[in-house]
Amino acid sequence: MEYKALHRYADMSARKIRPFAQLIRGKRADEALELLRFLPNKSARLLEQVLKSALGNAEDKGARNLDDLEVLESRVDGGPMMKRIMPRARGTAYPIKRRYSHIHITLTDYEEAPA
Repeated sequence: MEYKALHRYADMSARKIRPFAQLIRGKRADEALELLRFLPNKSARLLEQVLKSALGNAEDKGARNLDDLEVLESRVDGGPMMKRIMPRARGTAYPIKRRYSHIHITLTDYEEAPA
């Protein structure tokens, strides 16, 4: 069975989070949680929160053994952008794009994982 968690409008660009999402993809959930815990990045903290939420969802839905869960999908999609302008010299303006992202994590039972 699949257990999902989603963090929408994460306050960081998707480009900065994707390498860490790729790092935990396909690993066991407890191993991925330990791996993220020792990385000193904000993106690792965001992924760790979503992974803990997915584990909590699995516990609420009655997963038999939380140690047998595997990260089936860890995906980071781009979210909306807040567009602002920064005044610069001689009356010009530079755009500022504040980027957001959506983080998706799906856990599955270890024995039912696709090969």
